[in-house]
Amino acid sequence: MKATHFDVERIRADFPILNLQVSGKPLVYLDNAASSQMPQAVIDTITRYQTQEHANIHRAVHYLSELATKKFEAARVKVQHFLNAKESREIIFTRGTTEAINLVMHGYGRAFINKGDEIIISALEHHSNIVPWQMLAQEKGAVLRVIPMNDAGELLIDEYEALFNAKTKFVALMHVSNALGTINPVKSMVAFAHKHSVPVLLDGAQAAPHQAIDVQDLNCDFYAFSGHKLCGPTGIGVLYGKAKMLEKMQPYQGGGDMILSVTFEKTTYNVIPYKFEAGTPPIMAAIALGAAIDYLTSIGLANIAAYEKELLDYATQHILTIAGVRILGTAKKKAAVLSFEIKGVHPHDVGTILNDQGIAIRTGHHCAQPVMQRFNVPATARASFAFYNTKQEIDKLIAGIKTVQEMFA
Repeated sequence: MKATHFDVERIRADFPILNLQVSGKPLVYLDNAASSQMPQAVIDTITRYQTQEHANIHRAVHYLSELATKKFEAARVKVQHFLNAKESREIIFTRGTTEAINLVMHGYGRAFINKGDEIIISALEHHSNIVPWQMLAQEKGAVLRVIPMNDAGELLIDEYEALFNAKTKFVALMHVSNALGTINPVKSMVAFAHKHSVPVLLDGAQAAPHQAIDVQDLNCDFYAFSGHKLCGPTGIGVLYGKAKMLEKMQPYQGGGDMILSVTFEKTTYNVIPYKFEAGTPPIMAAIALGAAIDYLTSIGLANIAAYEKELLDYATQHILTIAGVRILGTAKKKAAVLSFEIKGVHPHDVGTILNDQGIAIRTGHHCAQPVMQRFNVPATARASFAFYNTKQEIDKLIAGIKTVQEMFA
């Protein structure tokens, strides 16, 4: 699918930071997998909240509190529609994907996973979807089973299916790889797990900003994503959970607002989602996330996905023509992420030299050290594209890579 009538220059005008000069050169921001930029509409929402709407929520009858509460809960409904969840009570606000995964580990895993049980994760996972399950396995005496991948960075589905047995109790899987860009066939993987009555959590941090998500169609039990990768602010994330799963889970934290009544003898917990939102939530960030969702929806996630695929294809074709540069992650289905290495040059040196040209990429292990070990590299250079990037910026990246090679020739 080709993005038709996609006016990228009009869209770029919505992002003030893209006017920035770095090292005396126009910023070329290609680090969107780490964090995307915010459009003016989101910035305006934050400013308006801070100057005209700020108050604590759920706890007062005065004007500002009622207004902030209304806007906060409206943002929850926006997330519900964004994910096509059945009910707004299935949407829990967290600090980010990491906290959302940890919430499931503590609330579900500690209650229902026991000694000898097995948890399936994949070789592609971000540390945020490895370490919590390792912690749980160590605490409970459970076992982590890992889905292997091929040289293209694609999961081996036959081996995934072979991992299931009577001890399998949970699957935690990323939707899209942050390190390689691989789009996993999560719908069929969820369906297979459910045949064995095994619930599935999907880490959607790299998927939600770039393609339409329908949790009812995916039929996953949990879905997590972060606001700052979705043109929103940091400090806000989302956990979607099927109501029947959330209702039987224990709270992750105790405190105000997650209770119905408290005595020194007994506490009765609040209903979902409030049971999992102890204390004062990130009110401003949640409202700003709602504005980011409005903005992306106005452009259209299908349009975004199609345009970003054009950028990925364009960049891939050009990088493949450069001798001495290797792309890591060549899956047939990829998001707009390009991890690469330049022969004889450490990725950190690549990033430093590109930064001198105003080009922002990410270098390192991308919180996916097992992926780096699988490809026998210490790190990669990673360019990740968003719908406000251009082919002209990719041309600058290509020229920058050639400059790096010339400096190390």
